Amino acid sequence: MRLAPGTAVFTVFLASLTAVGPLSTDMYLPSLPAIAAEFGADTGATQLTLSTHLIGFAGSQLFYGPLSDRFGRRPVLIGGFLLYIAGSVVSLFVMSIEQLILARLLQAVGGGASVVLARAIVRDLFEGAEAGQMLAKMAAIMGLVPALAPMLGGVVQDFYGWKANFIAMALFGVVLLGIVATSLGETLPPARRQSAAPIAILRNYRRLLADMRFLKYLAVACVCFSGLFAFISGSSFVLQGRYGLSPVVYWLCFGAMAGGYVAGSLSGSRLVRRFGIDGTLRAGGFAAALGGLLMLGGLMSSVSALAIVMPIVIYGFAVGLTMPQAMAGALTPFPEMAGTASSLLGFLQAMAGAIAGIYVGHGVDAGAMPMVGTIAAMGVASFVITNAGRRTV
Repeated sequence: MRLAPGTAVFTVFLASLTAVGPLSTDMYLPSLPAIAAEFGADTGATQLTLSTHLIGFAGSQLFYGPLSDRFGRRPVLIGGFLLYIAGSVVSLFVMSIEQLILARLLQAVGGGASVVLARAIVRDLFEGAEAGQMLAKMAAIMGLVPALAPMLGGVVQDFYGWKANFIAMALFGVVLLGIVATSLGETLPPARRQSAAPIAILRNYRRLLADMRFLKYLAVACVCFSGLFAFISGSSFVLQGRYGLSPVVYWLCFGAMAGGYVAGSLSGSRLVRRFGIDGTLRAGGFAAALGGLLMLGGLMSSVSALAIVMPIVIYGFAVGLTMPQAMAGALTPFPEMAGTASSLLGFLQAMAGAIAGIYVGHGVDAGAMPMVGTIAAMGVASFVITNAGRRTV
């Protein structure tokens, strides 16, 4: 049975594609201390299993988009999932933290296809505010992953050990691979396909980077995601290490942030119909700055974990408002190379997050300020960028 565009099942499927990255990150967050202990690794080395994954996830996107613009979305998705499953299986047999980092890199290279092509498929079928609504609905569904994955990962860690999480990731990949192979129709018609020659790819990337509309939405996506990934990277060490929260309470806190993200995504799908993409982004930029500055003030004036948790819910709401609309705004002007635009957006967004994650990972042993300061700075940057100019999409 073929998936029908516009149906609830189709939306859930696309959301599942975008969830591959967050699932691969969030599910084993509660296991980071156990991984560090098993391999005798310090916090910085263990953090590299996250940041290296994100770098591989980012770098691979540069290739998947142009390849899909040439050969279609479906065959490239199949190849990506085969690599993702292979990386998940290899992770079961590692003997050192260095080997785990390499296995995570392979997993990430495969997983990069899913998020790029989910966005490209949306652009193939929708545009403008309609694409923003679709991406917001996908984000709302995908937002359940950060809420549920750490809980599931914590339960799996307690009963079966951290390697069992990679079994679950491999099975998730197998299920999605089966759906793509049997039920997904090709969304890119032959008439709109682009050349995959290196010179043509570079020409398209240069065109995107010279477009001020694309650069604005790219900047919004990068700074919002950097603040979010700063929390993802440092929250387990800050909330469990500094504040002494149990894994279950930590999951509840992480779930509260994810709940804010879902609420923001759902709100964005409604606001974009009335205020357009840029109007919705301005609201998100204000919320991001508010959440970041409240967290910074709370850290300096309180010893309670609530000083971190309550503001991150606001920041999560802001990310839910802004990310889908920034993606829609960036892709809408380029229907003929939606895969390439999605690739460049995803690559630079993920690289920005990786830099934030590495910074937080190497500074979190000294306290919570590297994580909190990064979130506050990215929140303020979001506000500045979204209010720097006005344009209707």
